[in-house]
Amino acid sequence: MKRNFRTLSAAVFAAVLILAVSGCKKKTPVAPPPPPPPAKTEAPPPPSTPPAVRINSFTAEPSSIEQGQSATLRWSVANATDISIDQGLGQVAANGSRQVFPSNTVTYTLTARGAGGSDTRSVTVEVSAPPPPPPPPPVKETISGADMLSREAQDIYFDYDKSDLREDARAALQHDAELLKRIFAADPNFMVVIEGNCDERGSAEYNLGLGDRRATAAKEFLVQLGLPADRISTISYGKDRPVCTEANEACYQRNRRDHLAPAK
Repeated sequence: MKRNFRTLSAAVFAAVLILAVSGCKKKTPVAPPPPPPPAKTEAPPPPSTPPAVRINSFTAEPSSIEQGQSATLRWSVANATDISIDQGLGQVAANGSRQVFPSNTVTYTLTARGAGGSDTRSVTVEVSAPPPPPPPPPVKETISGADMLSREAQDIYFDYDKSDLREDARAALQHDAELLKRIFAADPNFMVVIEGNCDERGSAEYNLGLGDRRATAAKEFLVQLGLPADRISTISYGKDRPVCTEANEACYQRNRRDHLAPAK
């Protein structure tokens, strides 16, 4: 038993010795853990670029007018803070319209400005002089039957001492017949008298008879052409109303005639 106790004591002593030797050794320092990486700092975003100023549309309707008429300006602008139109229109909204009354051809310029720059646009309104007013309608001239007869009737001429109608006399009477038809249609009360005339040769009594025959021959021809007999009368002046007083054949011929006049 004593042997066992000695053995145990020796073991304990050895253990204590080992612990003592171990405690005398220098302790190796432990390295501290590495520091955490620095937090990433985000760079500030670059400053944003303002949107560009933009004129979407600028029109004049219509673009051609006459003096005294109007045109309408219409526009649309984006991203602008200062918008104006020249020619005295001044500041305007971004979208709008304006009626204008230019007296002459003019160009309007729209200017838009803002943080994103500027933009301009121009339109022209052509102004023309109005056409001259149409002339007044012609005034229909009212001509009396007497004036028409005086202006347009043709005298009928005869050969010396004759009452027969020559070819030129018939042509003149056809013209006078158409004229009298128009006059009678316009004036139901109009009456015409055929005046028979002679040259100065022969007696007054003879020439009165000859002038009557000449006037009667003209009336009968007009009636044959369709003129109403009751609106045509005759009278003879013989040689009392000459239109020419010279003693020659040319003058005599001018006096041998029938003349149409309004009946009184």
